[in-house]
This record gives sequence, C-alpha cells and structure tokens, in this order.
Amino acid sequence: MSDSKITLDITNSAAKFDRIRRAHQSEVAEDYVEMIYDLIAETGEARTVDLAARFGVTSPTVNAIIQRLQREDLVETRPYRSIFLTEAGRALAEASRVRHQIVRDFLITIGVPVAIAEEDAEGVEHHVSKETLAVFARITEQGRL
Repeated sequence: MSDSKITLDITNSAAKFDRIRRAHQSEVAEDYVEMIYDLIAETGEARTVDLAARFGVTSPTVNAIIQRLQREDLVETRPYRSIFLTEAGRALAEASRVRHQIVRDFLITIGVPVAIAEEDAEGVEHHVSKETLAVFARITEQGRL
C-alpha cells in the first residue's frame, strides 16, 4: 500500500470518528431540549424533577446538564421556577423532532414495527447525516404513494 493511500485512509478514519464524537456530544443536549419542549407542551412547564423521572436519572445529573445547556444558550432557568427554552433551544428541539420523525417513518416504511421504530429512531436520529436523512424522507414519501 502506498504512503498516500495510508494517509488518505487515516484521514478518512479520523474524520469519521470526529463526526461520531460530535454527534455523541450533541446527543444529550438534543434529548434534553426535546424533552423540555415536550413537557412544556404537555404540562405547561418543565421541572428538574420531571426531567429526572423521564430520563431515569437523579436530579443532580439533570442540574449538571441544565447548567451546560445554559452555558450553550439553549435554556434559561430562574430561581424557584421552571426551565425555559431559549430561541436556540426551541429551534434545536424542533429540528431534533423532525429528524426523529423522518427516521421513525422510514423505519416503519421498511417494515419495522412501530414500537421498535420509535425506540430505534431515538438513537439513529442523532447520528444520521443530512444526506442520509434526505434519502430516508424520499423513500418514506415514495412508500406513501
């Protein structure tokens, strides 16, 4: 194997794993803003205790993540009040919801049972590229015709 081929392989590998690392880093933020969005829509507010219950984690874990989301300007908190999404947080929640829906609908289109498609979409939605997502949407739309 030539040196240029080895260098290209290493570069491609590094780029692939860099994309995966970035997806993992944003996954928690996306899940939290999406859940906050859902809680506000369902109950009118998002509280730490509700997030802890929905994610099956402790309140201190939620608090640490909420502090990170504040630093990233995705949420706002006020003493003794609920958690609120910023404009950027709402945009991220809505984009996550759309990705989730496209992946779920694609999986259902290819024959995956609804309950399993819902669970699988939760993981895939964070790692799928825009190009693959567009193909999923196109196949899903063709399957509806």
